[in-house]
Amino acid sequence: MKSIRFIIGRLILLLDFLTRPSPVSRSHEDQDRVDAATSHFSLYQFNACPFCVKVRRHMRRRSLKIKLRDAKSNIEIKNELIKEGGRHKVPCLRIEIGDEEIKWLYSSDKICAFLDDQLNKLKVV
Repeated sequence: MKSIRFIIGRLILLLDFLTRPSPVSRSHEDQDRVDAATSHFSLYQFNACPFCVKVRRHMRRRSLKIKLRDAKSNIEIKNELIKEGGRHKVPCLRIEIGDEEIKWLYSSDKICAFLDDQLNKLKVV
């Protein structure tokens, strides 16, 4: 079973690489606003997880620079996700709101919708 998952994971990564979407082009001012708005986001993910690939492709398509955290290979990141987020499930978007509030958002569809909503609030493409 492990070898099948490994092969499928590599196929997912190869297809992602071969069909990588082009990022949207924005003015420097708009991109700086987007970067500032997303600077407090982190995506906890596995490299070959198809749902994580979906979110990363969405981020690339929208030119979002969000920190990626490998919750599979890095034990500290994994423990942080379990301890603070409540479970070891990816993809998970960590959203820092102010100095003390942190929101954890699971599900690729919800994450993509949330990111689009943030862009709509900024009134950028």
